Amino acid sequence: MKAWIAFWNILVKDMRSYYLKPPNISWGLLFPLVWMVMFFIRSGLGMERLADLLPGLVALSILFGTTSVLSVTVTFEKKGRSFERLLLAPISLKTLMLAKTSGAILFGTINALVPVFIAMFLTDLSAINWAILIPAMILIAVTSTFLGLFIAVSVKEVFEAQTFSNFFRFPMIFLCGLFFPLEQIPVWLRPLSYVLPLTYGADILRSAMGQVSSMSPVLDFGLLLVSCVFLFFVSLRNIRRKWIA
Repeated sequence: MKAWIAFWNILVKDMRSYYLKPPNISWGLLFPLVWMVMFFIRSGLGMERLADLLPGLVALSILFGTTSVLSVTVTFEKKGRSFERLLLAPISLKTLMLAKTSGAILFGTINALVPVFIAMFLTDLSAINWAILIPAMILIAVTSTFLGLFIAVSVKEVFEAQTFSNFFRFPMIFLCGLFFPLEQIPVWLRPLSYVLPLTYGADILRSAMGQVSSMSPVLDFGLLLVSCVFLFFVSLRNIRRKWIA
C-alpha cells in the first residue's frame, strides 16, 4: 500500500510540475501539426487525404509528447539532487521509475487522441478499429517514454538530453514510414528502420485505421513489447551503475 501511495504522489507531482505546462503541450501537439501542414502544402493533398497522414501524425504526437519532457526532467532532477532524495525513498527502483514514466505515458496517450479528435470533424474515420488503435497508442507511448528514460539516464546535462533526444527523434520521422512507405527508403537504410520501435508502432496505427500495413499486428505488438522491456531494463541498469553505485 505504501508503494502505491508513493507511486501516486510522484505521478501527481510530475503531472503538475512538468507535463501540464503550456510549453510542453505546445511542443507535443504543435510540432506534429506543423509537419502535417507542411506535407499538405508540399504534396498538394486535399482534406480527404488527411486519414492517410493521420497514423504518422498520431505517432509523432506520442513521440514528442513523451520524450520532450521526460528526457529533460529526469536529468534536471538529477542535476538538482532532488532525484537522489527519491532514490533514498523506501520503494523499489522499479516502482520509482514506473512512477516517473507513468506521467509521460498518460500525457503521450492524451496527445495522440487530440489529432484523432480533430480529424473526426474533417474527414471520414469510420474505418478505424478502436480495439486496436487505443492499445497501440498506449504501447507506443510506453515505448517512447522508455526511450526518453534511456536518454535521460545516458547523459549528465539537460542540454545533452535535448540533443540526444533529437538524435533519435528526427531520424525516426524519415526512417519509420510515418508519412511514406518503407519501400521508398533506400535499401541500405531499411535495416535501420526495422531497428527503430516506432516503425512497428506506425505500422499498427495504419492497420488500426484501415490502411495497408507491412506486418501483422501481432508481430508489431510483440516487437514493441520487446522494445519496451529492453529499454526499461537497460535504463535501470544504467541508473544502478551510474547513479546508485
